[in-house]
Amino acid sequence: MNRDVKLVVNGRESIVTTDENRPLLEVLREDLQLTGTKFGCGEGECGACTVLIDGHATRSCITAVSDAEGAEVQTIEGLAEDGQLHPLQQAFVDKQAMQCGYCIPGQIMAAKALLNQNPKPSRDEILDHMDGNICRCCGYPNILAAVEQAASVTS
Repeated sequence: MNRDVKLVVNGRESIVTTDENRPLLEVLREDLQLTGTKFGCGEGECGACTVLIDGHATRSCITAVSDAEGAEVQTIEGLAEDGQLHPLQQAFVDKQAMQCGYCIPGQIMAAKALLNQNPKPSRDEILDHMDGNICRCCGYPNILAAVEQAASVTS
């Protein structure tokens, strides 16, 4: 059943008339035109669709849009400020942590959630936290280096 769903995405309020059980990922991409968040597996297993909901990494492909109502949703488009890349985004560039780039928005958002809760994680903590995000290009060493760099410059 369609209804108005009020969302706050990247600090901007939107009202979307949609089925409340529709995946948040579809609403972000199709209704709000925020295409940085990617569809990977559709089952919450690969991490390509990771966004932050109230600062926590969330798989948007298996999250009903109504579950995000009343929360702050942040996508990859919401990280850069005033034309400046977020330190995580800059670290991914510096460490050449992307090959095809498809998984990178989800990787960055998962790393952001980690750094939100633990600004100075150990290598093992990074590996443990990022374990659920799959990179088909196997760029894991550079992804790890990027998260380590970002942790060294963020607080």
